[in-house]
Amino acid sequence: MVTPLDVAGLAAALIRIPSVTPDPGHSQEMLAGVLAEMGFDVVHLPFGEGAERTPNLFARLGSGSPHLCFAGHTDVVPPGAATWRRDPCSGTIEDGVLFGRGACDMKGGVAAFVAAASSFLASNPVWSGSISFLLTGDEEGPARFGTCKVLEWMQENGHTPDFCVVGEPTNPSVMGEVIKIGRRGSMNARIVVEGRQGHVAYPHRADNPVHRLVRILDALTAAPLDAGSQWFEPSSLQITSVDVGNVATNVIPAAATAALNIRFNDLHTSVSLGGWIETICRQHAERVAVTTECSGESFLTAPGGEVDVLRDAVMDVTGREPRLDTGGGTSDARFIARYCPVAEFGLVGASMHQADECVAVEDLQTLTRVYVRLLERMMT
Repeated sequence: MVTPLDVAGLAAALIRIPSVTPDPGHSQEMLAGVLAEMGFDVVHLPFGEGAERTPNLFARLGSGSPHLCFAGHTDVVPPGAATWRRDPCSGTIEDGVLFGRGACDMKGGVAAFVAAASSFLASNPVWSGSISFLLTGDEEGPARFGTCKVLEWMQENGHTPDFCVVGEPTNPSVMGEVIKIGRRGSMNARIVVEGRQGHVAYPHRADNPVHRLVRILDALTAAPLDAGSQWFEPSSLQITSVDVGNVATNVIPAAATAALNIRFNDLHTSVSLGGWIETICRQHAERVAVTTECSGESFLTAPGGEVDVLRDAVMDVTGREPRLDTGGGTSDARFIARYCPVAEFGLVGASMHQADECVAVEDLQTLTRVYVRLLERMMT
């Protein structure tokens, strides 16, 4: 018989285990023990070597459909330089508020997943389908050996879910405001323009790469990339660095470099944007090198199906109809979207990555009830 878990106590216990990315601490070992006691088959899946070795955990109960997967991460960002009023790993509960790094992003969300499963199993001895957990220790870092590698393993071993819920903190101020059904893509580009070094008094003997780079950057930012689409806000190109490395005032430099980031919607791909950047650069410089790196393409899980089931569960518990949204940064949902429909719903994220990160215990309990209701709607 499964006993329902206290979500606040579980979240506090996770916070007390230091796990700054990519340091796993012992949080996954602790969760593995809890899940095993509940009857889950648990597999530890470390990927990568040396300093990049990333702890991951997959656990599943049941073998049929529908297969609902809860995905999240046990790593957290560092405490930072700001002064905390409480130890970041204290897991202190004061006046109904849980404090500590990861309280809302996202040890609190992970605790709600697990507590919801325990409550559902305790109240529903007969059910159909499968419940699984995908937990990584490298969401806040490079994310090279975390969720993306576990998903490959899941597919190879017959564990691809029918639907996945990521527990990132999606609500701006109160529970029930927002479900994320997609995310913009994110790509970085580096532009290096080669010139010919020379004396500033004799510019005809040199070729100033800075002038060419400035024209390139002006062309890239002259007009908006788009006006947005049905579910996405307009794409955004931001120049993040312009660097010449020239300490002399009388020397035309030999090269000039710029870096930029594009957060793009579903009207573009990283390939199409990379080609556009390359074309603009060639129009203004003969000797130019462009390199790009995409951390994730844009994706959208269309409303309907499981998204509506999740929305109904949120409405049942909170009394609010959540807005379907695609804003914000990236998350591991960008990897999951390649394999199955995915949506994100979690806690209030107002304090994430800040000093004195915290979450109301009542919100933890509300999120747990939402997940329980989702399980009931899908499995019974």
